[in-house]
Amino acid sequence: MTARRLHPKTVVDSTLRQHCTQANGVIGMMIMTIQNSADLRVRDLRILSLILQERNLTRAAELLDTTQPSISKVLAKLRAHFGDPLFVRDGQILHPTPRAIEMAEAIRSLLVTCDNLGTSTPSFNPRESDRVFKLLVSDVGMILFLPPLMNRMAREGHKLGLHAVPLDSRHFESKLASGEADLALGTFPRAPRGLRRQRLYLSTYRSVVRRNHPKIATLRTRPGFRSARHIIVMASDTGHGVHQMAQHALEAEIAPESILLRLSSFVAAAIVASQTEGVATIPANLASVFAERLDLVTFRPPISLPPIEIAQYWHERNQGDPGHRWLRSMSFNLFAKSA
Repeated sequence: MTARRLHPKTVVDSTLRQHCTQANGVIGMMIMTIQNSADLRVRDLRILSLILQERNLTRAAELLDTTQPSISKVLAKLRAHFGDPLFVRDGQILHPTPRAIEMAEAIRSLLVTCDNLGTSTPSFNPRESDRVFKLLVSDVGMILFLPPLMNRMAREGHKLGLHAVPLDSRHFESKLASGEADLALGTFPRAPRGLRRQRLYLSTYRSVVRRNHPKIATLRTRPGFRSARHIIVMASDTGHGVHQMAQHALEAEIAPESILLRLSSFVAAAIVASQTEGVATIPANLASVFAERLDLVTFRPPISLPPIEIAQYWHERNQGDPGHRWLRSMSFNLFAKSA
């Protein structure tokens, strides 16, 4: 039987180390050893595996298309590195030591993994995956985005999961860069240019009041709106930074004595409006969600307010990830078409 000629492989890179360390304990220790020595390479382990197979330095050199002295040099380095002779010579035959035998299967598995990393194409099957996607969303985003996403994911992959990461726009980029969050959904006016971004839709504002509000007939007029008692949602770095322009526009129209309450949650503002005479001005799609549940009347505020641009954001490192592409595509199909 003719032996197949082998070719040397290149140095282990950081991705390879991370992937292979997860294989098993022995491989993990070997990779840690590699990380602690810039001189030990995957090629050295490939040579060790071949010597274990052939038990002969000359034959190993022929298969690797190199010289016996170069193989002997690598073997000397491996012996020093592992603190073990690895082989005992008996004539032309090399007998492996117990330590070498112990490592043999782990080395073979590692080399298979290394080869597969260079040839396999990553894939993602939602019906088989148990991946948990982490979404960075505000309180409004949790209400608007999570239910549709959860329903779609339940249909396409029952083992898939979602984790809502609390929003703090001051640490928005770092959460995406570190992997604490996979995707951010919402509006982030200070988003760094280095992040990937895809626009989903434009939203507007609607004002909401309880259905039996005593001044409901005049609220749609500018004088009636200005004289009503208002619940002002304050812009916040931890949730609604883009709302700052709308807040300023409302405060420019409403006298300080007409402000009933200030708070930092659109959700809480709608609930308070349903139980008081306050007028809350909130994103239109959130107003639609709460109108029936809280028995609210919604109307277009009679003053000019800026639109709200909703987009999805992700870090460059996830751009080519198949699972992440699937998540982005699903999000876009769900929300961009509803704009």
